[in-house]
Amino acid sequence: MKPFTAALAQVAPRLADVPANLELHARTVRDAAARGAELVVFPELSLTGYVLEEATPEVALRTDSPEWDALRAMSRDAALVVGFVEEASGGRFFNSAAFLDGGEVAHVHRKVFLPTHGVFDEMRHFAPGERIRAFDTRFGRCGILVCRDFWHLGPAYVLAAQDVDVILVASASPGRGAAGDDGRFQSTASVSLLGDVYARSFGCHVLHANRCGVEEGVTFTGASEAFGPSGERLGKGRDLDEDLVLVRVDPAERRAARLRMPFLREERPHLVLRELERALAERAARD
Repeated sequence: MKPFTAALAQVAPRLADVPANLELHARTVRDAAARGAELVVFPELSLTGYVLEEATPEVALRTDSPEWDALRAMSRDAALVVGFVEEASGGRFFNSAAFLDGGEVAHVHRKVFLPTHGVFDEMRHFAPGERIRAFDTRFGRCGILVCRDFWHLGPAYVLAAQDVDVILVASASPGRGAAGDDGRFQSTASVSLLGDVYARSFGCHVLHANRCGVEEGVTFTGASEAFGPSGERLGKGRDLDEDLVLVRVDPAERRAARLRMPFLREERPHLVLRELERALAERAARD
């Protein structure tokens, strides 16, 4: 498997305007591909904006909606990860992200953890996803996480147990916590630390695209980041502003990191599973 160039598309989608956001995606993919990118990762809900509230059904797409024709065409210039509202049977809507390449939709991930506190209100509008799956691509074995999925330890561990090579993260993360001495929001510092830890622990690459801009009084922080398999930062987007961050992803670095620090080889997922089942049974008995 050869090295490739990935682009983190730190954009500010227009709220509830899918046609305008499709054009934003097309411009961004053209720009990234012209600069050598073979994979473009967009943020969470990049086709719709985030603070949708009651507009959620109005911007929802089925995977056979006409808008996918334009996205499939873009994916012939570069593979892409896009965020969208997915309409499913039974009147359900999911906060989803899709991986497209070569004119085909290869994988769709439905966000598993839906925050509903503070500025977040996702459980009112979305159903939670029920699967965390790795999938094969020309870039290696990939897995997608959507924003809050990345903050929980379980999803990344589940992907690692499926031999993931690249974790693709699509976020719409607002700034939370007063800026520290380095001028960064506490939430930005936290997600940066998680990217370092997952990359280092699992010997994988982490490509994290976070949106920027302001919606309905909510400020999104940008600061997209890519990490190599030893926890090294490969690239970082600007805080708060639009950016297109290009990074080189080399599979040979994963092999070297896993030989140097064989955390994956030492993992015992069956033991973890057994102990989780025991702990949950004991908790249920106490309740």
